[in-house]
Amino acid sequence: MKRTFSILLSAAAVLLAAACNGQKAPEYANRAEKIVAEIHNPASKYVVVISHRGDWRNYPENSIPAIESVIRMGVDVMELDLKMTKDSVLVLSHDRTVDRCTNGKGPVSDYTLEELKQLRLKRAHNVVTDSLHIPTLEEALLACKDRIVVNVDQGFEFYDQVLEITERLGVTDQILIKGKKSLEFCREKFAAYKHNMMYMPIIDIQKEKGQALFAEYMEAGEVPLAYEVCWQTPGPEVEECFRKVIESGSKLWVNSLWSTLNGGLDDDTALAVGADEIYGKLVGYGATMIQTDRPEFLINYLRSKGLHD
Repeated sequence: MKRTFSILLSAAAVLLAAACNGQKAPEYANRAEKIVAEIHNPASKYVVVISHRGDWRNYPENSIPAIESVIRMGVDVMELDLKMTKDSVLVLSHDRTVDRCTNGKGPVSDYTLEELKQLRLKRAHNVVTDSLHIPTLEEALLACKDRIVVNVDQGFEFYDQVLEITERLGVTDQILIKGKKSLEFCREKFAAYKHNMMYMPIIDIQKEKGQALFAEYMEAGEVPLAYEVCWQTPGPEVEECFRKVIESGSKLWVNSLWSTLNGGLDDDTALAVGADEIYGKLVGYGATMIQTDRPEFLINYLRSKGLHD
């Protein structure tokens, strides 16, 4: 891992040096490649916007229309969740069961893919759609290919299966996966493959296990692309964590989804009291990756500040 991170940081340094020397900005083959470059560049002030389960306010969560909607908005990363069917097919589902999001009942793992495709997805307010079905991971990645980066959440347990699909589709470089596994576990896991997805550790900085994992990375001198940092209440240890993340050369990922992930700096509060009061503080802490449930609202704010052009 250390060698891989060093290569990524070196590439970012080259891009930064080119910009400082007045050289022409790099050209990218597609939008996903540009977003990946931003993620690899710890010096960039561009704030990467991650949409939680797609545009679930207007379409069923984790659905293809929800993905298409956030791509149109200009979102950088689509976060999705995985479960496995009875016949070992990875599909998009946050919940263990299909009860909340479809007109069916029971665990995803009790259904074959063919059976699952007979169910219809629900929109908000429990409205059953006419023809939308749970997509497979492969279907979702084909929709995202070259257009948006994908964060596979609730998916580290399926790392081998996900990687097989991403390699076959040629999208591995635009896939991001996160987890709370030990540094040694990750080293062994990634060493088994010549080509891996992007990886970021999740740090619950006010919990004992999160503190231990962060210390493990710091003491080993590892520099991941970013740390996802979660905290429940404001405190000096939180801001100290932010400082160390940024000084070490990693990017800082925060979640504005709900208050227990960010000490009260959440999307709904931003909507109530003003975006600058909430998102401005997150950016002020050094966050350059923000996962949100209100992607359009966040993007509009960032663009007004010149942080998402």
